Amino acid sequence: QVQLVESGGGLVQPGGSLRLSCAASGSIFSIRSMGWYRQAPGPGKQRELVATITDGSSENYADSVKGRFTVSRDNAKNMVYLQMNSLKPEDTAVYYCNGAIKPSPTNGVYIGYWGKGTLVTVSS
Repeated sequence: QVQLVESGGGLVQPGGSLRLSCAASGSIFSIRSMGWYRQAPGPGKQRELVATITDGSSENYADSVKGRFTVSRDNAKNMVYLQMNSLKPEDTAVYYCNGAIKPSPTNGVYIGYWGKGTLVTVSS
């Protein structure tokens, strides 16, 4: 069993900052990539990529967050973080942690796991 648990969401004013954390636990042999996705409130809103980081520390960002958000990871602790600065109302969403994880050394397949999400609300 692998679990991803997010924390750090909340209410923040426009222009403010928040730091999200995600801890992966359970049967983990290795983690190839970790990252963050978000789903804005409202009908028809799709879950979208925010940022990802590989085990080689290669980062990828959505254009809408480049220069404002920074993804990082602590491989020793199986954690990934998202530092969000200069937040805008349009950043309001449930933020989900994702990890490509190999649970066992005998299974060569990396499996995608999701956390349950943490709500970020940007409003004055």
